Amino acid sequence: MDFKELLQIVGSEPLFESSLLLTGMDDPFIVQRQLTRWKRAGKIIQLRRGLYTLAPPYQQVKPHPFLVANHLQSGSYVSNQSALAYFGLIPEYTPVVTSVTTMRPGERETPLGVYIFQHIQKSLFYGYRLVDLRNGMQAFLALPEKALLDLIYLQPGGDSHAYLDELRLQNLERLDIQVLKQLAERASRPKLLRAAERLEELAKLDIAEYENL
Repeated sequence: MDFKELLQIVGSEPLFESSLLLTGMDDPFIVQRQLTRWKRAGKIIQLRRGLYTLAPPYQQVKPHPFLVANHLQSGSYVSNQSALAYFGLIPEYTPVVTSVTTMRPGERETPLGVYIFQHIQKSLFYGYRLVDLRNGMQAFLALPEKALLDLIYLQPGGDSHAYLDELRLQNLERLDIQVLKQLAERASRPKLLRAAERLEELAKLDIAEYENL
């Protein structure tokens, strides 16, 4: 396989797995050697073992950070500050993409950025959906209500008034309070139930201030 053949196979894909290229190959080591050469030549970028993206100027579609996060760690979804910023619930730009997983926690530094994976129990692995991103890409992303609860669950003292104030939450009219309560009740954690009540209070204040503008 030469580089022109690679472009024909994966040229329109934001990411590709080496396993895609190995199908039907009599000698998979030939492909592996080619991938190593293309990486050294700056034609492809390796994100983890077996996961690559084309490098500019060969790259037709720039991979969305959330798509990269999903592929770096299977069985994960983007949550916490990353999801909250995406939904406009916090003002900060979040250069590090944070996800939750039932697997081991960890941090991956890649040429495309830093990705953090935080561990949650299997009983809390819900409240996410497949979201359409740009250029036909999709990624698993927490519901805004679940992103808040995940962050609060993982943060010591996350249900306190002080911490919730520190988040500088905004646009709380976008939250579905009933969904927030249902997700907290499903978790059956006193901390999250308290947080849901306090978030409901904050949302009511936020809506009242918005209506008075």
